[in-house]
Amino acid sequence: MKLFLVDECLFWFLAIFIIISHCICFSSSSSEVVGSSSPPATPQVPSMFVFGDSLVDHGNNNYLSSYAKSNYMPYGIDFYKGPTGRFSNGKTTIDLIGEEFGLPYLPAYEDALTVETILHGVNYASAAGGILNLTGQFLGDRFSFSQQVAKFKSTVDLLRNHMGEKNLSQYLAKSIAIINMGSNDYINNYLLPYLYPTSYYHTPVDYADLLIDLYASHLQALYNAGLRKFALGGVGPLGCIPNQLATGMALPGMCVAHVNDMVGLFNDRLRSLVDKMNANHTDAIFVYGNTYGAFGDILNNPSAYGFKVTDAGCCGIGRNQGQITCLPYSFPCMNRNEYMFWDAFHPTEAVNAIIAKRAYTGPPSDCYPINLKQMAQI
Repeated sequence: MKLFLVDECLFWFLAIFIIISHCICFSSSSSEVVGSSSPPATPQVPSMFVFGDSLVDHGNNNYLSSYAKSNYMPYGIDFYKGPTGRFSNGKTTIDLIGEEFGLPYLPAYEDALTVETILHGVNYASAAGGILNLTGQFLGDRFSFSQQVAKFKSTVDLLRNHMGEKNLSQYLAKSIAIINMGSNDYINNYLLPYLYPTSYYHTPVDYADLLIDLYASHLQALYNAGLRKFALGGVGPLGCIPNQLATGMALPGMCVAHVNDMVGLFNDRLRSLVDKMNANHTDAIFVYGNTYGAFGDILNNPSAYGFKVTDAGCCGIGRNQGQITCLPYSFPCMNRNEYMFWDAFHPTEAVNAIIAKRAYTGPPSDCYPINLKQMAQI
């Protein structure tokens, strides 16, 4: 998920601020390649390939001409390398799932990569990227789903030259692809009628169908390229993020219902797509991660998870600290583990840890039809 500006005045304010801030040399300019600790001698999977948006971006947008960046403080305030392009105070769900698998932290595709650095996987995710190519365009350059698939194919060519066709086929079949797409197609497209006409041309039902049809075609392309294990993350309750609460369209203590209803249409179809892909590809396994349900559990029982603030960002400006997202050198909250949301759009590391654990070991209600640990064992 990425920036959604409440009105044009806020957009231009943010644009000017970021242009100025780029002149300040304190801002970090690159992401890291590996984690701080060595992985176990034998990881559970050989590699992990990630496709998605800012929720799982590890720094690709650092290298793009885009307003959708987070390579500056206070982003990464709790990460061992500081600001790297992760849209969180600390680790992403990908970092945490990778730790469960015994993998090092994945490099971003735009990092200077070699065969040696990509053998454990690559992260292609890009902030503001979406299923539709035009999604997030007003924020500048970003990698759409189709572009991320194309970049994966270039990685496969590099690996093929290194290990040969037979070894590559076995390697890809045991690797895991994690896909986290769809959020931007709502908050940085459909829900911005003054920038995009999609809501005029498509009902919410038609739009969800359009997104899933395109999603399925990209999924098939990844299967054709050799991948056989897929984890598809559902879209979370966007109507509950500070950015949407800041619109004032929800009653106090409630979420923006019509936004969550739209997301539900998408998620229902994504789960059905998992059933369809499993039925049509018996040599592969596809699973659906119920991100919406996991977030819902936390929102309904925050104290059980140690959270005290569920309706405001730890770092941000305006109503719910969600009208303008976390700007360079802002002062974030001190009690970050008690906040669900780090900024106007993204969860804190504390929430990411819960989501990652439920995806890795959770029951079918969390990860359907099997969890990621079970997938790794196949």
